[in-house]
Amino acid sequence: MRSSSTRGRVYRRCGCRDADRHQRGAHCSRLAADPMHGSWAFAVDVPAPRGVRTTVRRSGFAGETTARNALRRLLDAEACGFDADPNQTVADYLTTWLAEKELALKPATYARYRDYVRNDLVPGLGALRLDDLGHRQILAFVRRQLDAGRGRTTLYRCLATLSSALGDAVRHHRLASNPASPPAIPRPSSPERTVWTAEEAARFLDYARDHDPLIADLCEVLIGTGMRKGEALGLHWDDVHLEDRVLYVRWTLSAVDNTRLVITTPKTRSSRNWVAISSRVDQALRHRATQQRLRPAGPQTGPLAGLVFTRTDGQPLRPQNVLSRFRRLAGEAGLPRITVHDLRHLAATLTITAGVPLVIVSKTLRHSTLSTTANIYAHLTRPAAKAAVTTIQRVLAQAEERLNTAHGLRPSGHGPTPPEDRTWLQQVTDLLPHEPAPGRTPPPAHLEHETTLRPPHGENKAVRDVELPALESDFRSVFRQLGKACDHLATTRTPDAGKAALSLRRERPATCVNAGRDDRI
Repeated sequence: MRSSSTRGRVYRRCGCRDADRHQRGAHCSRLAADPMHGSWAFAVDVPAPRGVRTTVRRSGFAGETTARNALRRLLDAEACGFDADPNQTVADYLTTWLAEKELALKPATYARYRDYVRNDLVPGLGALRLDDLGHRQILAFVRRQLDAGRGRTTLYRCLATLSSALGDAVRHHRLASNPASPPAIPRPSSPERTVWTAEEAARFLDYARDHDPLIADLCEVLIGTGMRKGEALGLHWDDVHLEDRVLYVRWTLSAVDNTRLVITTPKTRSSRNWVAISSRVDQALRHRATQQRLRPAGPQTGPLAGLVFTRTDGQPLRPQNVLSRFRRLAGEAGLPRITVHDLRHLAATLTITAGVPLVIVSKTLRHSTLSTTANIYAHLTRPAAKAAVTTIQRVLAQAEERLNTAHGLRPSGHGPTPPEDRTWLQQVTDLLPHEPAPGRTPPPAHLEHETTLRPPHGENKAVRDVELPALESDFRSVFRQLGKACDHLATTRTPDAGKAALSLRRERPATCVNAGRDDRI
């Protein structure tokens, strides 16, 4: 027997039995004679929930180092308040993790996690030890599921649940890494979404008013406010202020296992906010109030009391029944098949295509960030992007005309400006060294000659004339050429030319000019 330097002990034992069929354990005589006999184990006393200490024994380790590492992980996890049993299986861990998550997750989310764990992960991976679970075992599980005809989207969500559970194990120092991250299969691309046009939405509302006024009023609110289905079904009359033309989103209604209705908080913190309502939405809500006064009252107490949208008996609407009635009406009206949530996308489409700024659309939909709105509805912002660059072009063209008028320059349609009409700034811009055009040879050296520039004060300074391009109409090209001209003049051996260039670019550091480069960003 060998004692560890910390709590617990590490020792060898075997499964040999004596004449009475009792295991010899650590007292087998062969352990001292044969170093390969038996296996390594550890034992440590840990506190029980009721304050009584209990001994944890684990065996079957191939070597002493492996047993000591398992003991160390167990003690480290105990210090952090977590379980690090080396013999813990994936099924045991997922069951414990699921019980802890029930306190933090919303009921509908917990139900989805529970189904994935019980129906898929435990039958497929539950028999493995948690320490032995690796990417290879997860990949084999994925292949078996795909061979059985499982959908990629469902399988990806199942692996996301496993990754969330193993991620908690890493944060709790139970595992060194998450074998389910990155996922074994990539995230499936979202299918192309079908959104009604404004004409199709109007046709549906007209048909629904005659055949199902309740669904018509609900869809008026969904389209007019961009609310989610659960938020509209969980809307209370206390949160509706028709005089102020505003309503407050505080709750959402969902069904757990399509049987039990629950009221929870909205999806995100930003979703819990106010929403402005139009006259159409105001009329639909007033119609609901009138209809409810003629029907039996629903629950008088509890979170389900005082809902805006209820059945004829006053009970809350079930989300699945709403979807069924909505699709039945759409089919009877001859419209494309969509979901109730697509009405939220319809509201965004109508506002963006009408020219409403994206930041206002994001606030109306109550997205967490503006980038969320931009990513979802990027295809709708292309016309706005084209209009933006067209506006930039128009503003620059107008500014160019004003600049040409101020300097007495001729319009670009009348050919190049004569040298005598050009300003000192434009003459310096013409000193740009450039590469000759393809198929065009530079001028011979004997054709190069000295020319005279006119400084602002009438001083004549001789500099070398280089063949240069014409003045660009774009401001950015002008200033870019000006910078290159200053660099060119600063690196010449003519001191006067360097001083002239420096006088035009006084904002540039002298060290950058003397070095012949611009270090600014």
